[in-house]
Amino acid sequence: MKKIIFMGTPEFSVPILEALLQHDYDVIAVVTQPDRPVGRKKILTPSPVKEAALKHGLPVYQPEKISGSPEMDELIALNPDLIVTAAYGQFLPVKLLNAPRFRSINVHASLLPKYRGGAPVHYAIINGEKETGVSIMYMEKRMDAGAVLAQRAIPITDEDDVGTMFLKLSELGKNLLIETLPAFFQGNLVAEEQDESKATFSPNIKREEERIDWSKTAAQVSCQVRGMRPWPVAHTLLEGQRIKVWAGQAVELTTADEPGTVIATDKEALYVACGGGTVLKMTELQPAGKKRMSAADYLRGGACEIHEGTRFETDGQ
Repeated sequence: MKKIIFMGTPEFSVPILEALLQHDYDVIAVVTQPDRPVGRKKILTPSPVKEAALKHGLPVYQPEKISGSPEMDELIALNPDLIVTAAYGQFLPVKLLNAPRFRSINVHASLLPKYRGGAPVHYAIINGEKETGVSIMYMEKRMDAGAVLAQRAIPITDEDDVGTMFLKLSELGKNLLIETLPAFFQGNLVAEEQDESKATFSPNIKREEERIDWSKTAAQVSCQVRGMRPWPVAHTLLEGQRIKVWAGQAVELTTADEPGTVIATDKEALYVACGGGTVLKMTELQPAGKKRMSAADYLRGGACEIHEGTRFETDGQ
């Protein structure tokens, strides 16, 4: 039975860990990020992977920084056959990557060499991609640049957001890993080097990237909204107050109004001018200090801060 160290942190990683256990691989250790404060009360909370590991009685390591840590030396001393990572969240030193007999592999949520980095699902949706997928590749010093052992694509629908795609890609990654490992351990796979000329990157989303740029087309704004839902959530500003935009779709209307202007409202939506004369139908929002709500509920509220003629702030204003 092959001895595996598994490294992962969010919900995305949990089905992959559990699939290894279900298929009788010997998971000798689990490495995840340290417990973090969560919510308004800042309650110290374990990662989903830690919770799953403890449920199965697995030893858990949580170094703040794995490079040069005592935990890294302990992991190497376990003499694993393989390290499997899936959204772990830290760079791994080469000494650790090369320690196992079969080296280290990663389950990455993109069709490499596209979208290397920490937010591949977000960027695939934001950029309007029609498909994404999972790549299983060797890990090396450069981020997500290792040779690819297996890859599988999946469509992105107009209804998908980061939440739905994480669920789909986790399932896809779990299945692809389990299908790949037997041939991998038998030495029957030929890894394919990535084409560096086609590499694109998806670094973690910065706070300023969450803000909607209304000069973009309605279709682009819609992709941004879906590509940041349910986290970190796209927002706009009105008189300096943040308004989160949870749902919005491009509609077949045109306008000559300035981007960011609410051109109309009806019983179910706000209609906002975007770049190129396009229009976004905003159907779910969260005004500052209030809960997430449908535009219909907001408009029925009686004390609407947003109405026809309202203009959301655009970059530089």
